[in-house]
This record gives sequence, structure tokens and C-alpha cells, in this order.
Amino acid sequence: MTAVRSRLDITGVVQGVGFRPAVARIADARGVTGFVTNDSGSVHLEFEGGAEAVDAAIADLRAGPPPLARIDDIRVTVVAPQGDHGFRIVASTATAGPRTLVPPDVAMCTDCLDEMTDPTDRRYRHPFITCTNCGPRYTVITDLPYDRPATTMAAFPMCERCSDEYHDPRNRRFHAQTIACPDCGPTLTWLSPTSRDGAVGDPIDAAAAVIEAGGIVAVKGIGGYHLACRADDTDSVAELRRRKSRPAKPFAVMVRDLATARLVAVISDAAASLLTSTAAPIVLVPSAPGAVSALVAPGLHDVGVMLAYSPIHHLLFQRLESTALVMTSANAGGSPIVFRDDDLTWINGLADGVLTHDRPIHVPCEDSVLAVDDLGATLPLRRSRGYAPLPVSLPVSVPTPETPVILATGGDLKTTFCLMAPDGHAHMSSHLGDMADPRTQSCFSAALDHLVHLTGRRPELVARDLHPGYATTRWAQRRGGPMVGVQHHHAHAVSLLAEHGRLGSAILAVTYDGTGYGTDGTTWGGELLALTEPSRFTRVGHLKPFALPGGDGAARRPARIALDLMFRAGVDWDPDLPPVAHVGTDGRHVLGQQIPRGIGCVTTTSMGRLFDAVASLLGVCQEVTYEGQAAIELEHVARAGRPGRVLVDFDVRDGVLDPAPVIIGLVAGMRSGATAAELAAAFHLAVIRATIRVAAECALATSMPTIGLTGGVFANRLLLEGIRNGLRARGFDVLTHRVVPCNDGGLALGQAVIAAASPKSPTREGSGSCASESPAR
Repeated sequence: MTAVRSRLDITGVVQGVGFRPAVARIADARGVTGFVTNDSGSVHLEFEGGAEAVDAAIADLRAGPPPLARIDDIRVTVVAPQGDHGFRIVASTATAGPRTLVPPDVAMCTDCLDEMTDPTDRRYRHPFITCTNCGPRYTVITDLPYDRPATTMAAFPMCERCSDEYHDPRNRRFHAQTIACPDCGPTLTWLSPTSRDGAVGDPIDAAAAVIEAGGIVAVKGIGGYHLACRADDTDSVAELRRRKSRPAKPFAVMVRDLATARLVAVISDAAASLLTSTAAPIVLVPSAPGAVSALVAPGLHDVGVMLAYSPIHHLLFQRLESTALVMTSANAGGSPIVFRDDDLTWINGLADGVLTHDRPIHVPCEDSVLAVDDLGATLPLRRSRGYAPLPVSLPVSVPTPETPVILATGGDLKTTFCLMAPDGHAHMSSHLGDMADPRTQSCFSAALDHLVHLTGRRPELVARDLHPGYATTRWAQRRGGPMVGVQHHHAHAVSLLAEHGRLGSAILAVTYDGTGYGTDGTTWGGELLALTEPSRFTRVGHLKPFALPGGDGAARRPARIALDLMFRAGVDWDPDLPPVAHVGTDGRHVLGQQIPRGIGCVTTTSMGRLFDAVASLLGVCQEVTYEGQAAIELEHVARAGRPGRVLVDFDVRDGVLDPAPVIIGLVAGMRSGATAAELAAAFHLAVIRATIRVAAECALATSMPTIGLTGGVFANRLLLEGIRNGLRARGFDVLTHRVVPCNDGGLALGQAVIAAASPKSPTREGSGSCASESPAR
């Protein structure tokens, strides 16, 4: 039989996922010889044998790569036979140029869980059990190619038995770089006020005892520390809120498994699929009445649920009688998650004890948050652990090989950055937090340096938001170098097109959010933008402008906005109306002078601020303690109302939505005895009806069959589903987010694409958004 030999050069997520062992097993099964190796950018392999056997081996690899792999490209070349004996895994080599994609952290697999719970297995109750199919990747990789010396496991030499498994092609841990066992792996430690040196029995038992007694424990996970307490203990949850200064923002809940999740929430098939995926995200689902404390998600019907995803989590639940734990980032409000052992002083006053270990976390990574819509489709709200730093792959036309490497800095809240290379890979960072916090800025810089190193791509151009006061803008200016300013809502629209691979499509983008710096110098947020190419937009519609008395601070005190809208609608400030009663006599007097004269007022077209104002008007929320609180609570109140019981409508003319009739109608409804739920439902229906009307009119006027829904307001599923379904019923192709969040967590993707499409385009008020800047001095 004549031998043939084929060389395969493979790119994608092909390191840290057991790719070389999988290739070796395929070669063994097909009886072919050759080798497989990594370099910094790719996997390279050669198969030699009979033509049928080589073709079958290649087909096997295409059809069945390792579970965590993502093949972007396979280039096959016929080469001369070498007459090998056997198949070898060759040591990795470091090379210059583009690097392979870094895999995300993934949840513990069922095989490892079975071993960890088997008393006869040598890894019984081992807190750091992993294999090639599970465990940390992104947060432990320090360099490429991905080998043990290039991870934070480098300080833990393998014992003889682990080494045997590591070198055995038939073993699940063949070339598993994080392999460890109780004899050679990291160790757990329990720290508490009475045991600072960790001198206790089993650290898991110690942590479980404190949690069961109602205490709060900091737990070191894969991407950082969490604070954990019993989710059914109202006193514990209340104390956690007090310590974190987090009076109302919902907490996530962790449970042992899917069966337990069904006891605390209503889990659809789509939600179950997300919960049990390798990403193991937090999923927002309807809560089961009484299953957890009402303080877990005050005033809301949904709860964020995730399954235990690390060995430490599973070991904790084995020792606990409690079925659900609050599991929230170990930080104070707005600051980044604690992840370094040296930073445990941040936890002082937050936890009654610390369950930690000595495997370093190289970069932090928060939990991802997803929701599911009425069609069972995924709605990403925070893209982080399990997904980051996987890139969004763009069409080859944007960027081009001549495009510089672009860093897009995103927004100031829900900050993520994007590092986009000329090869079309837009690498998205994990969620970093509130960029106004100096510690977040430090994490931003460190995460960027890490991703630059791993990708081998150094930024040559920075894309940032047009807002001159953003912390991301100031960060970019301090960094220096060429910069491009990108209008906020333009970036939202293009991020939606980019994730759908539709950058060549014309789109009418409905961009509703809380705030964004407009090209006219005012604050936008209720915009309809027409795009025929990524680099240009035309503002064809918007919410009628109103005022934020006191500027951005009005977002925390929405009664001020409500009074401005009432003034514009000609509604008297009667003391019995909730926002008027809330500001009191003194506030009413001050605002009575301020609003008519426009003193200290910021003009806005923000749909998000309109939702805040209506929440205040209906008495739903008067003090906002976390971003989006008023609108989130208003949506949940609306879900209890009967649609159509009360009807109110916007006045829609020439693409402008005037909310004055809505405000008048809501006040009239209150006077007639309608409930807050009925009126909240009426308001949502009014926004849905008006948006469908104006979007359809603008799309038809501009000959655009595709309409996109983007911006943070579309985290409101009641609104998203109503507008999407209504527009589809009219025959439009409607795009919604499926890969990156609709909120500012997806902003950087759009910024990067716009900068790549027109890095030197001038700013044009009302019809463009991209402004080149000279290097900051």
C-alpha cells in the first residue's frame, strides 16, 4: 500500500482544550503515523498512512474536535511521506506573530465530579480536580503556547502518578496542563478571626459551619473571590447588604444542580440548557415563591441562578444542609472583584471567614449573566466567565489586512474593552465594572496588558466614546497615541450588526439607553439611526427632548425628571402625586424655580430616563441605588398589570416621540383609581406601539427592511419582545443581541468596527460619529 502524508495547520481555540491528545487518539484509532505540535499561533500536525486512513483521520478531526475547541480554519497540504513509526506529540514552540485564541474558563465536567465524589478514587474530595475538558483556562494562562510552565500551576510539580496520567494517550488527563491531585496540587486554607494561620481541620467543613450558622464567607473561586451566605436566611442576606452597601441590587443565587435550581425558580428548557452549559452562567429566571429570602432580589419576580461550577463549590454543597447560597462578587459597590490573595484586606469587614487556596489567579473574571426571551433565545446581559476572551469574528472586509490593531475602551459602566486585529478577530475582555473606580482602571490596564501579550497584538489606534468626561476617555488620553472618538449610540448599532455578521447591511437601529453623548452636545438615549455603512449614520428619529434637573444626578433621584415632564405636559404638581410628595415642599420650591428657566438642567432624549421618571410618577421607585433600578422595578410591576386595561399613547410626528400625552394619561389613570401595575403596563404598551410605528415609518422612508434593537433599555424583555414581535408582524427583519450585551458591555465592539471602517473620518453633526484626534499631550 502506498503511503500518503497530509499536513494540517489549524487555527482557532485549539490550545488548552485537549486538542493534541484528541489528535493523537484519532491517529491511534485510524492507524496513521506522524506528529502534532503547538506553536504560539496554531496547531500543526501531519498524518501519514494509506489514503483512506489519512482521509478518515482528517474527517474525524473536522467532525469531532474536543468539546471545548473552536476550529476557525484548517489548511491541508500534501507533503512527502516520512516513514514514521507511531504518532508523537511534539513539545510546543514559541513563535512570533499572531497567536492562537485563548480559551475561557469552563465548568467542572461530570467525569471529574464523579471521581471527586467516589471514595475509592484517589482524587476523592480533591478541590482542584480538572481534566482536558474542564476547569480554569483564561484566568490561569500566563503565556502561549499553552503548557504547564505558562500557567499559574507552574509552581506545583506533578507527582509520579499525575505525570503518568499526563503522558498516557489513553488517559483523559493526557497533556492536561492543570492536572493535580492531593499529593501535588494546590491546597485549601481557612482564615478567620480565630484562625489567621489556617490551622483548622478541613477548611471546607469550617466554611460550611460558618455559612450554616448565618455567617458570610469569602470563597476563592476560578476568577476571583465571592461572598457567600444562606439564600434562605433573611438576616444573613440583610447583613450582607449592609456590609456591601448594596441596599437593593439583586444578588445571584448558586445551587448544587439543575434539580435544585427547579426548587428555587421556574426553569425553562432554554434556561436549563444555559445553566448546564460549559460556561455555567448566571441565568435570570422567574423565582419560586418563598424559596429564597425576599431580600435576595427586592421588589423583583426574577432571580439570577447559577449552578455550582468549580470543585470547591461542589464540596461546599456536600457539607451544607442549605440548598441555595447567595454568591456575589467580593467587592464593595462599583469596585472590581477581589482576586489577589494580597488584596484580602479589601474583604475586611465584609466576611466572617475566608476559604482560600494557593493557586494564583492571573487575571480576574466575573460571572456571566444571561436571560432568555419568549422565543427561547439567549439575551446576554454580561459577557464574562465562560465566554471571554473569545473573539467575535468579523467579515474579512472589516477590518482589512491594512487596518491597525485597534483598542476600543467601551463605556464607563459595565466596562469591557475590545482588542481588534487585522485578521478579523475582535477580542472582548471580561466584565471589568465601573471605570470611575481607580481600582477598575488598574484592572483595565492589567487585563489589557495580559490580552495584548496573549494575542501578540499591540494597539496602534484607540477608539473611545465621544463623551469628554468619561473615565475611559481620560484613560485613553493619558495613554497617548492616535485616538478616534465614536458616538455612543452609533457604536451600539454597529455592535449589533457586527455580532450578526451583517456589517454590509443597511439598518434602521432603534437605540434606547440611559445616556450617551450626542453629536449636538446634548445627552441622547432615545434614538433612531439609519446606517447604510458602518462608518456613517443619520439620526432620523428620537424622543422629544426634556430636562434632567441637576444633571446626571437626576438619574439617582427620578422625581426631578418626573416633575420636568409634568411641567412640559402641563400637569400641575399636586402634592398627592408620588414624585411631588417625594421632593417635599422645599424641593418643589427649588425645582419650581429651576425647571421653567432651565437652570442647572441638562437636555436629554433618553428613553432610560423616561422610564425612571414614570417609575417615580407611579410611586414604584424614588431613590435609585444601582444602575437601571427604577426601570427594572417598573418592568416587574408592569408584568402584573393587564395589558390594555388603560391606554395611553405618545404623539408621534416626523420621527419624534412626544411623551406629554403619556404623562397626562398616566396621571389621569391614577386619579381614576387605576393600579400601578395597570399603569406600568399601559406605559410599556405605549412605548411598544410608538416605537413600532416610528421605526416602521422611518425604515420605509429610508428603504431599510432590517431594524435593529439595541441599547441598555432592551434588557427589558417586555419591551424587547413587544417591539420585536410587532415589527416582525409588519414584515421587517429584526435583529436583537445574541452574542454581546445590548448594554454598554457590548459598546467596545461597535467602537472598534467603526474605527476600522473609517479611522480618519471627520465628525459630522447629526450624520456621523467618528472623529480623529491627534495624540494626547
